[in-house]
Amino acid sequence: MKSFKTTLAATLLALLPVCSSMAQALKSPELYPGEQAQYDKATKEGMVVSFDTGPTWANWGTMFKAFKKRYPGMEIVYNDLGSAATVVALEKSKHRPQADTAYYFGASAIDASKRHLLSGFKPVNFNKIPQVFKDPDGKWFTIHTLNVAFLVNKKLVKHVPASWADLQKPEYKNSIVYQDPRTTGQGQVVVLAANDAQGGDMSNVAPGAQYFGHLKTIGNTLRVVGTTPYAQFVKGEIPIWIGYENDGLKAMMKDGMGENVAVIIPKEASLAAPYAISMVKNGPNPESAKLWLNFVMSEKGQSIFAEGFVRPVLTEMPLPKSVQDKLVKAPQIHPLDLEAAAKIKPQLDKLWAKAVLTH
Repeated sequence: MKSFKTTLAATLLALLPVCSSMAQALKSPELYPGEQAQYDKATKEGMVVSFDTGPTWANWGTMFKAFKKRYPGMEIVYNDLGSAATVVALEKSKHRPQADTAYYFGASAIDASKRHLLSGFKPVNFNKIPQVFKDPDGKWFTIHTLNVAFLVNKKLVKHVPASWADLQKPEYKNSIVYQDPRTTGQGQVVVLAANDAQGGDMSNVAPGAQYFGHLKTIGNTLRVVGTTPYAQFVKGEIPIWIGYENDGLKAMMKDGMGENVAVIIPKEASLAAPYAISMVKNGPNPESAKLWLNFVMSEKGQSIFAEGFVRPVLTEMPLPKSVQDKLVKAPQIHPLDLEAAAKIKPQLDKLWAKAVLTH
């Protein structure tokens, strides 16, 4: 498999001839004051390089198409690395950055900021983002949240579990899949959600690690994966995936699983996980980065996230009609404290590995 650097370089070379030096006039009213002026600046660069925005995740593919349609002549190049790997890639290339923007689980955004890899930028609607979901200088800011849920294939599971306690029942032997918390943001949030349900908190994450150690011991864990198992879930290979509600809704509404999928917010506790984006320090296309980040944070961009079944950070914005009855509120969903999650990550990794990998 080619490295992302090789693939990215080849893609950039292929796109160079299409870059334009003159922006076209916007065909509709501005999404925000100064949009046309920013478009004019961005077109002199002609492209934006966006790290970790895989097109099948969070409706990024639709976001790319909408961006290019609104701004003819602009191109967008992306890769799909995973949150922690994105920070590593930014660190390795910090003397000659390749990325203009980076998207990741919020704790990884804080990590990147502490490594001085990011530039401050406050996009449109920045003031509407809750304080706990952004860096005050704009070095990272949450653009959407995801909720932990049980995604259940009802063809493979007779009784749909409603709680973390239910998952410990013998009937779910060799049934449960989730992502590795050491290398993926989703995996970390899943373990922290279980931790809340088991009476833990950010000062005591042992209950969450021990919960998954117990699932492994009793044989209910089918496997732990390093990347999203969405394709395997849709193929019918996974009975229960502890993941995010958006993937279950996408499988139900867009990828043919229909009523064979149950999307369950566990009754004891769930977490709303903030996912953030940043402008990369000394990135090659800073004006294009600003255009892209403003688009993502506009009401148009936020609506595109909602259509992909992820919850916009602009919570007061009306949801598209297509998802109003899908993204329902649940009082057991708690916001994740990003700063605390970043601080306890090394401890969580160690405790989970000890509980799960030594059995």
